[in-house]
Amino acid sequence: EVDEAAAMAGGKGKKKKWSKGKVREKVANKVLFEEELYERLKNEVPKMKLITPSALVERLKIGGSLARAAIKELEQEEMIKRLSYHSSQWVYTRATAVEG
Repeated sequence: EVDEAAAMAGGKGKKKKWSKGKVREKVANKVLFEEELYERLKNEVPKMKLITPSALVERLKIGGSLARAAIKELEQEEMIKRLSYHSSQWVYTRATAVEG
């Protein structure tokens, strides 16, 4: 009798509804530099204290690979200085005029 009661009670609860999950907003970051955006890069980035690929992505609304390429170029032109280099996170700062 106990087993029958347990079996009967099994299917009476409400069925769990699965949520659709959170929907993230799609960001349309640029994948190539336009003239105006390139000028902004050359003017703004060397003045930033902390320069990382993710900082450039946020600030200039460009893609990650474009941000990494831009950082490499600015470093070659000695407009920025490397602080730390790791495969997953690059950290740079502005190049100071007089090295202490």
